[in-house]
Amino acid sequence: MAKYDNSFTDELRARLSLVDVIGRRVPLVKKGQNYWGCCPFHNEKTPSFSVNEEKGFYHCFGCGEHGDIISFTMKAGNMDFRAAIAELADMAGLKLPEYKSKSPEKIASEESYISIYKDAQKIYADALFSESGAGALNYIRGRGFSDDMIKKYGIGYAGKNNVLINKFINIKQDKLIETGLVRRGEYGLYDFFRDKLMFPIFNANGQIVAFSGRSLNGTEPKYINTSDTEMFHKRQTIFGFNFARDSIHRKNRSIIVEGQIDAIQMQCNGFGETVAPLGTALTEDHIAILCKSNRNIIFCFDGDGAGQKAAARACDIVLPFLRDTSDVKFAFVTGGKDPDEVLKTTGQGGMEKIINSAIPLIDFLWKITNDKFIISTPGGRSQAEKFLKSEIDKITDPDFKNEIIQEYNQRKFNQWHNWKKTKSDVKINIPSADNLVKNTLVYIIDKYPQIASQYAEFLSKLGISFDSETITDCNLSEQDAENYIYSLKLDFELKQLQKQKKELLSEIVKTGINTGKIPEIDAKIAEITNAIDNLLYKNE
Repeated sequence: MAKYDNSFTDELRARLSLVDVIGRRVPLVKKGQNYWGCCPFHNEKTPSFSVNEEKGFYHCFGCGEHGDIISFTMKAGNMDFRAAIAELADMAGLKLPEYKSKSPEKIASEESYISIYKDAQKIYADALFSESGAGALNYIRGRGFSDDMIKKYGIGYAGKNNVLINKFINIKQDKLIETGLVRRGEYGLYDFFRDKLMFPIFNANGQIVAFSGRSLNGTEPKYINTSDTEMFHKRQTIFGFNFARDSIHRKNRSIIVEGQIDAIQMQCNGFGETVAPLGTALTEDHIAILCKSNRNIIFCFDGDGAGQKAAARACDIVLPFLRDTSDVKFAFVTGGKDPDEVLKTTGQGGMEKIINSAIPLIDFLWKITNDKFIISTPGGRSQAEKFLKSEIDKITDPDFKNEIIQEYNQRKFNQWHNWKKTKSDVKINIPSADNLVKNTLVYIIDKYPQIASQYAEFLSKLGISFDSETITDCNLSEQDAENYIYSLKLDFELKQLQKQKKELLSEIVKTGINTGKIPEIDAKIAEITNAIDNLLYKNE
């Protein structure tokens, strides 16, 4: 039987959370670094089934069952390897390819690729401390990098000439081209990276699989990366993740910044859990990898327009990954600075304040909605409602999604309709509601916000402040609550019509002019009186 090679099964393990997969069949509770539940493979009342997300395996201390995401799917679903891979691929949103087992040639090719990149990094690192790399070395030291930091992260310099071509003369040209380090031009091969500060890009296993080169003369783009290769896919690779993994588990969160230098400076100044996408293109794959390690994420972007736009995109991407165990926030560095500058000027304490002031995702999405639409108008509120619904629909955890909906219903009621202020321009003396009426309405607004939203225009005319520290339980069903507000609305309208009729009669007596509106008002009074009678009859 043909086997799937490691690249596909590794991708499944990278994209899928072991806790999520097992959690579909076994209720799990987090205790310490592991999750615990009752073993699905033998009967037990005391949980002895442990799931270690970081290491990617489960173990039952009762019956000894042990394995990874694939073996669990096979055993729990009573299916063979092929069926388990198909189920996991469907969960991961991946197309199931017809993979064959790796050939010796394939294995040799991958080993050669890794070896070339390892040698290239040494060439770049040596060049940084040579005479030709003096400018690059001065630059990186000027950015606050010590020689120990430079060595730890393997930073180097790609010279202005074709250095690699001359160093790898014994390697076949096609093999060099496959690595993306060199390209073929009109006059032969040339180095892809020239006059660049070089940052190695490591995979999760700590192997160098690509490079990111930073411009030193101010030319754009500021960063260029190795093109996608057989061993490197930019949308699936997170800069600094191999260094940050342990801190992410220890700190119970990850921090995402915009650039490589920011990520390194953060890691070296007390925020070891910091990573960065390669370039500005944050992807679903990046979030999937991070959520597999931890679902608590702080996005830290510049406070300018570009940073706000990047944050809005991150918010949109992360929504499908939210669970009730997630804690996703957004922090912004203002004043035209970035984390690197903040750390230089204010140290770890200044950056800590920015991180601690991060906005929860639910507040940030609410801010985006209010900034995007003119919610002071009915049309704007309608557009905002549609936008908010489309975003909330991306949340896949049904219970958590329902809680978010309820939270936003409360906010829409309290903020969009300005309940604490009287917006009506009607110049009449509205009788103030007594405490019983106010308490009843406060109870209804808290328990049934959808009803309050339905009668928003009427409630705004009552001149009542619905801000209350205590809520009296009136024990009203949803139907009774609606009937109560409806009866208040009818009574309010009836009094306004009676007042209007009285004013018209007085005008006729004074001026002798009859506008003919009284019969129309009488008809409306009769209609409302009839509605009140019907409501009273229905409630008897």
